[in-house]
Amino acid sequence: MAPPIRKIVIVGGGAAGWITAGLIAAKHRPDGHDGLKVCVIEAPDIPIIGVGEGTWPTMRMTLKKMGIHEADFLKNCNASFKQGSKFCRWQRDELQDFYYHPFDLPQGYNEANVAEYWLSTPDKMPFSKTVCAQEHICEHHLAPKQITSPDYAGFMNYGYHLDAGAFSVFLPDHCIANLGVEHIPDTMIAVQSAGNGDIAAVETKNNGVIAGDLFIDCTGFRALLLGEHYRVGLKPMTDTLFPDTAIAVQMPYRDSDPIQSSTVATAQAAGWIWDVSLSSRRGVGHVYSSKYMDEEKAVDCVRSYLGLDDKGLASLSVRKLSIGSGYRETFWKNNSVAIGLSAGFLEPLEASALMLIETTANMIADNMPTTRDAMKIVSKRFNERVHGMWKHIIHFLKLHYCLSERKEQFWLDNRSPESMPETLKEDLALWKDQTPWYDELNSRNEVFPPASYQYVLYGMEYKTVLNPRGLPNHLRTLAAATFDSVSSKAERLEPLLPTNRSLLKAINSN
Repeated sequence: MAPPIRKIVIVGGGAAGWITAGLIAAKHRPDGHDGLKVCVIEAPDIPIIGVGEGTWPTMRMTLKKMGIHEADFLKNCNASFKQGSKFCRWQRDELQDFYYHPFDLPQGYNEANVAEYWLSTPDKMPFSKTVCAQEHICEHHLAPKQITSPDYAGFMNYGYHLDAGAFSVFLPDHCIANLGVEHIPDTMIAVQSAGNGDIAAVETKNNGVIAGDLFIDCTGFRALLLGEHYRVGLKPMTDTLFPDTAIAVQMPYRDSDPIQSSTVATAQAAGWIWDVSLSSRRGVGHVYSSKYMDEEKAVDCVRSYLGLDDKGLASLSVRKLSIGSGYRETFWKNNSVAIGLSAGFLEPLEASALMLIETTANMIADNMPTTRDAMKIVSKRFNERVHGMWKHIIHFLKLHYCLSERKEQFWLDNRSPESMPETLKEDLALWKDQTPWYDELNSRNEVFPPASYQYVLYGMEYKTVLNPRGLPNHLRTLAAATFDSVSSKAERLEPLLPTNRSLLKAINSN
């Protein structure tokens, strides 16, 4: 029989290392004699990148699986509720130019494709506002739940905005105290190889040799195992996703600032600005392409966006980050797998970074090989699926750029077919004739549902022709009733839901 998998060694902490440790430990409790042991080796002197502050609704299930109480998470991580993304000035750089990609699916989504009916309505309202009550909730800065709502439950679908630094302290405390994860604060200095090319052990500065059966690389951009040891290269994607630099600041709230219910992404001449509302502050950053804008101008965009003078901006800590998009040619090689920044990086549009960590960590936890022989097949399937996920996310992110009517060169070049994935060009041709919908003929490890494409396409005023066969009466009846119920739902919920600020104040005071 092939050697069993008994010990998981995670090299690197941060969100990637500790989410992975927590999900594996929660699934395979290391409390029996033959149980799976999980160890995290975390260098004490490596700073946290700290800009991945938006999550998907998947984070609720991740925290729940790890046995974390929602209120404890909210308090300790300065977190707030996120119900989607608001895109401003992406179409025409006008004040009233915005659309939402909410977390709630269109009402009636599981019964019919109501987008077809929306296209046929004269004097139609914006798509997301017509098919989903969440835009109304977000525009009024309301929370998705009440103080009496159970953990991880609410009236609307939601994720979080969180303080990445605080999150990376909160997670290890929980994993060590409640899930039996071993924590070794130390620096890896070398890798010991086995005869078959596997990693047999890693050497540390103060704790000597640490052996294991599966090694997970969470060492960030350094990628000490997959990149440095195994020489697995990065596939750059900057020809498709142009931004390669970010300017990030932490902004204190002013008296008039609401705690936003969504991430606000505001387009700029050579990129966009993110605005994330935590319970304690705002996280603001300018994602841009250095090919189209220099650093001085990029910083000036942040100053202008925040309404600050030079002195006001100088009072904040301004950081510059390199964020060129790309991903590993292989994610799982031999007995080592990369998760987080060691696997690759995509600009923070649509907040896919933490979702990819959660998803890939869950895939490993749910398909944990029992033996080294089983790992050969598990790793092959893992690589195939994760490659598909990265390609699909890039496909979706590019969609946000290539439909713009803005005149700056950055946006003109984004509309060039040469910068688009072939799959996207094909989809755009298809969507001229029919709306995005479930496509069993073209499965690409879909990460975003067809509804997400509808929100972006029709938020950006993409033109899909009316169905030449017409619409069946049952769809007309269903859609008309659905649109009426969306308006009614928004009116009903508005007086029932507290603002984000008032709900978070109540939670943090308990």
